[in-house]
Amino acid sequence: MAAPIVLFARSGMFKAASAALLGSRSVALSSSGGLSQALLYSSEASAAAASQAAAPPPPPPPPPPKAKSSAVINTILFGSLAVGGAFAFTLFRSDMPQPGALPTGRSEAPKDYGAVKKAIEDLLDVEGYDDGSYGPVLVRLAWHAAGTYDQKNGNGGSNGATMRFSPECDHAANAGLAVARKVLEPVKAKFPWISYADLWTLAGAVAIEAMGGPVIPWRPGRVDKPDGTHCPPDGRLPDAAQGAAHIRDIFYRMGFNDQEIVALVGAHTLGRCHTDRSGFVNPWTNAPTTFSNLYFQELKNNKWTRKKWNGPMQYEDKSGQLMMLPADMALLWDRGFRKYVDLYAKDENKFFEDFAAAFSKLLELGVAFPATAQA
Repeated sequence: MAAPIVLFARSGMFKAASAALLGSRSVALSSSGGLSQALLYSSEASAAAASQAAAPPPPPPPPPPKAKSSAVINTILFGSLAVGGAFAFTLFRSDMPQPGALPTGRSEAPKDYGAVKKAIEDLLDVEGYDDGSYGPVLVRLAWHAAGTYDQKNGNGGSNGATMRFSPECDHAANAGLAVARKVLEPVKAKFPWISYADLWTLAGAVAIEAMGGPVIPWRPGRVDKPDGTHCPPDGRLPDAAQGAAHIRDIFYRMGFNDQEIVALVGAHTLGRCHTDRSGFVNPWTNAPTTFSNLYFQELKNNKWTRKKWNGPMQYEDKSGQLMMLPADMALLWDRGFRKYVDLYAKDENKFFEDFAAAFSKLLELGVAFPATAQA
């Protein structure tokens, strides 16, 4: 487009120069007329006219005024800008990829798990619920979501968060966990990108640490299942009314050994039982919102007798304020389990170390983590 504009400008310049030249010739012709009249009065004038006629031709006309040059430059400049603007408009409006074009799509915001952790910590302490903390029930949610894994069949476990659906949410072992799931809904709403499966397990790990326990190695990568057809069958979680054989059946199915079993049951140092949930009543320790090895100390050193009441069989201390379940007493009575009870009762650091490893393992059972997932 710029070339025709320049040609038209040059054509105008040529016409202006031609007009200037013709104008000078007209002036010369007028001067010749004046000399003819002078010949009637003086021969000297005639000689002067002859001398003037023999003089060299007049110099060429001066160049066009500068205003014309400025007009040409402006024409070229604005013409180029117009062409460039049209090209740029076409380039950026085009849907076709352009070589070297900058990406214009939005990149995904980084997932801030630290912010999720902080949100969970902020909701733990609450007056009016149990002993003033949601921590124990969040640990139980994570434990029960993960404890359904079957290594032989490769199903169950924390991946899927299937406790959102029936029938799993209605299993007797999960009574009362609707409280924990509801408590975490505002966190899910604030961070919709995190899966329920990751949120529930992270909440359990955060609660343990916030209540004085060890740091639990945790990494994201769990995905949620779409409906209840993926729920595991009932009966995969431990039955508190059973003994050592049942405990081993449940935990061996998931791939744990005796030492890991005792360490995991040590989570009973937190929380309490409720008659409207499990049917049992009271806490295991006098510090139910503090993670410690106090559970093992009470189990080993306190005196336990069967509770006389109309509820399921459980054991109580002489104060009647603390209790132990039949499954707890099995750890004390079974020789294979008892040695770890003794170990953890005297060495809290060892308990913390073993519990952190076993609980992290529990939360990851059955999860196919992406290659980028890191603890």
